[in-house]
Amino acid sequence: MRFILRFTFFSDLINPRLDKTGFARAPALHHCAVFYRKTVTEQYNSVLFRHNDINVALSRFLKMFRFNTIPQKFARWNKVKNYAVRSVAVRAASSLSNPQRPNRSFLMNIFGGKLETAELFPYPEPLNAEQKEFAAALVDPVHKFFTVSVIAMTHCSLIALLLWLVGPFLQEVNDAVRNDDTSNVDRQTIDALWDLGLLAVYVPPELGGLGLCNVQSVLMAEISGSYDLALSLLIGAHKSIGTKGILLYGSERQKQKYLPMLSSGRVFGAFALTEPGTGSDAASIKMKAVLSPCGKYYTLNGSKLWISGGGLADIFTTFAQVESVDAATGEKRNKMTAFIVERSFGGVSTGPPEDKMGLKCSVTNELFLDDVKVPVENVLGEVGNGFKIAVNILNSGRYGLGAMLSGTMKTCVEKAAAHVSDRVQFGRKLIEFENVQEKLAMLTTQQYVAQSLTYMVSGNMDKGSVDFHLEAAVSKVFCTEAAWNVCDEAIQLLGGNGFMKSSGLERFLRDIRVFRIFEGANDVLRMFIALTGMQKAGKDLRGLQDALKNPFSNMGVIFTEGTKRAGRSVGVGGTDLRPFVASELQNAAKQCAESIDVFSATVESLLRTHGKGIAERQFQLARVADCAIYIYSMATVLSRASRAAKLNLPSAEQELLMAQIWCKEASDRVQQNIYRIQSKSFKENYQRMATVASYISNQRGPTYTNPLEID
Repeated sequence: MRFILRFTFFSDLINPRLDKTGFARAPALHHCAVFYRKTVTEQYNSVLFRHNDINVALSRFLKMFRFNTIPQKFARWNKVKNYAVRSVAVRAASSLSNPQRPNRSFLMNIFGGKLETAELFPYPEPLNAEQKEFAAALVDPVHKFFTVSVIAMTHCSLIALLLWLVGPFLQEVNDAVRNDDTSNVDRQTIDALWDLGLLAVYVPPELGGLGLCNVQSVLMAEISGSYDLALSLLIGAHKSIGTKGILLYGSERQKQKYLPMLSSGRVFGAFALTEPGTGSDAASIKMKAVLSPCGKYYTLNGSKLWISGGGLADIFTTFAQVESVDAATGEKRNKMTAFIVERSFGGVSTGPPEDKMGLKCSVTNELFLDDVKVPVENVLGEVGNGFKIAVNILNSGRYGLGAMLSGTMKTCVEKAAAHVSDRVQFGRKLIEFENVQEKLAMLTTQQYVAQSLTYMVSGNMDKGSVDFHLEAAVSKVFCTEAAWNVCDEAIQLLGGNGFMKSSGLERFLRDIRVFRIFEGANDVLRMFIALTGMQKAGKDLRGLQDALKNPFSNMGVIFTEGTKRAGRSVGVGGTDLRPFVASELQNAAKQCAESIDVFSATVESLLRTHGKGIAERQFQLARVADCAIYIYSMATVLSRASRAAKLNLPSAEQELLMAQIWCKEASDRVQQNIYRIQSKSFKENYQRMATVASYISNQRGPTYTNPLEID
């Protein structure tokens, strides 16, 4: 009787009025419902209404609701399509940069002592009501994918209803432990990912995808990362870097051909850049692409290393050097160029999956291209633009790593909080001890900062920012390092229980480790942050020097800069963030502002001292980057916590406290790093380190034995 009531309720809902998500149900839906009710009733009347019978009936019914077959039947589909197309256009625009317009990056500007708050305050709110509703409709199915079976659900207007209907028969689809143990994801799980649309979140609806914007995709990645980080990476390798090259730089013909394949066509894509001899130095790739005499195709030869999802993929965004000859000088030059390569072209093969420390079910393979003939129509962008394309694909996807890890950290905090709140030692609950309180508070604060950075960067991208590259790099570095620390400390709080595989934290720790290496190693990104910011500051400084050569024509510039420097020297007239933040955060804003002022002064001092030679001062550059990371993280939580206070959110009190905690911690770390940059004793210590490193390198290991002098 329970089932009959459910289906009667379902049939009652089949009418033209709007459902909960705002989509009008078309009359065609009625026929599907009748078919569904008839099918299920037949199954019910036959034997036992078994679980497998339900699955058969559901699959027959839900196959009629593929995203690429019926969305046009919904009255408000055009609105969804339009905002999806707009979001893709914004993402495409974000890869472009006009050197003539002012840079709106908060982080870039503080290198030169300038305050630019347009992309910091207020905290970005890029979603309208309809977009929020759309995202909210996806949350429950994504959670349930990791806890119960979600079968072929492809349109948000049906999700809540379908889950209600079949809830009693659902079982777990994704099993993270099984994925890790077998280093594999089974076909049922992969099919469910396609059905949910999680593998096509950025692809526009008219080409078979969900058409989500960056913030909406962050929400999905955060949820998946809280359950299974390896599967999240498998998803990300396809939906982000495996697809974004075509989304951002593909011609209309390329998009029309490949995006439907990469979404509703259920074909995996992969990003292939790294080679055996080139890692972080991407511009030095060796793979060759030779244009045929007829000019119709390129022949590619070479190999690529550590390709995420390479064994699953049939479409690759890859990069090769195209030789060109300067018509005037006859000089030969290599131009790094991006290509879309299909496995079906022939000569494309992948090696066996790598045996890795973690992320075991996210296959990683070597890619081999042997005389692969690629049509000239498959050049992505323009010949010679490959490096720019590769960098922008990575830049536009870095926030996704932080999103996954934000979810992972949340789970770590939850497990730690549950343990210390219940565990009794020495006659007291662990949470009553101050050292435990400190750990738990800092773990939660770091997760809050990481989440705030991720939504800040993605939110600004959705609002049209094109100056997000430094901020994206900061979010990647901070989130990947915070995740390792949060997971490690959560294991410490759980004690022996945390060391056991059953806790799930052991798997998280193994999975997290590589995030500091791929999509830009953190050490390299630190150099990128420091040198990119200092290059902008250097240009500003040269502008001031030029102004001083003709003071009467540049009095405004000279007066402004002179006043700023004079004020800085006596501690007045510096950066002031207090007007932008909640009253409870005035002191925290002062700490952040003081950090900005001492930071910009230090950057200028380094530039005056070393000039272009600063690029070789990597001991100092690493500390400059760390200062930038801490400052941006402070400013971001000040913005988010102020938003919470303004909206009077239930979490506002805790958010304000965490912002205060972090600004104190981070500002102290800025001061420590500034001291290390300026201190003569630390410069001497850096030289000692360089000497020791040279000894170790020459000997390929330590030059000493042990106090017994016995090897």
